[in-house]
Amino acid sequence: MTTTATDPAPASALNVSRTTATAARVLRQLRHDPRTIALLILIPCLMLVLLRYVFDGSPRTFDSIGASLLGIFPLITMFLVTSIATLRERTSGTLERLLAMPLGKADLIAGYALAFGALAIIQSALATGLAVWFLGLDVTGSPWLLLLVALLDALLGTALGLFVSAFAASEFQAVQFMPAVIFPQLLLCGLFTPRDNMHPVLEAISNVLPMSYAVDGMNEVLKHTDMTATFVRDVLIVAGCALLVLTLGAATLRRRTA
Repeated sequence: MTTTATDPAPASALNVSRTTATAARVLRQLRHDPRTIALLILIPCLMLVLLRYVFDGSPRTFDSIGASLLGIFPLITMFLVTSIATLRERTSGTLERLLAMPLGKADLIAGYALAFGALAIIQSALATGLAVWFLGLDVTGSPWLLLLVALLDALLGTALGLFVSAFAASEFQAVQFMPAVIFPQLLLCGLFTPRDNMHPVLEAISNVLPMSYAVDGMNEVLKHTDMTATFVRDVLIVAGCALLVLTLGAATLRRRTA
């Protein structure tokens, strides 16, 4: 019978050396998994290229939705990869062994976030550069602001992946969380129709979903030359949601013994 053991006395709240050591271990493992690296780095770029030529005869359409998808693609891929990679750590017993060491939960979660965040920077930079400088995405504002929102979206996807991995018993179940966590946000974020055109109940729901503010932030950069107050609000909400979900992810870490 499986019982929950008392967690060992926690280490200090957050230690830089333990956090960076955890991040380095995760990156070493990912380095030996080329399929995961390809999913993280190449798939968002390939999707943007495909989207560009789907709307080859209507570049304005690509401009109107390309910026939004520039933020959505990193969120989705980081969610998938992080949830599956973290679940492997749980099911293989790696997390059990780590929690038995003088390693705080904050160190562990921050280490995972740092490792996947580093990959998110590469992913977001490549996708943003490809869309703006090679695919001709026409944005009024600074491409650096697009990169900022794309990076925050990727970090939000990382946080969501870390969180939902606690509730899955297999990789298949981790993937099954995607319709529950990602698809409703995708439908209600304003990508397909303005949110104020939705039924009032759906609009109210969309107002509490972080992807809605990610899309809003991208649209602000698309339409305005300077950074607006709405843009600042949007990025703060996305960043705050990522931090909140990371905190919830730390709360799901439990040491179990047989």
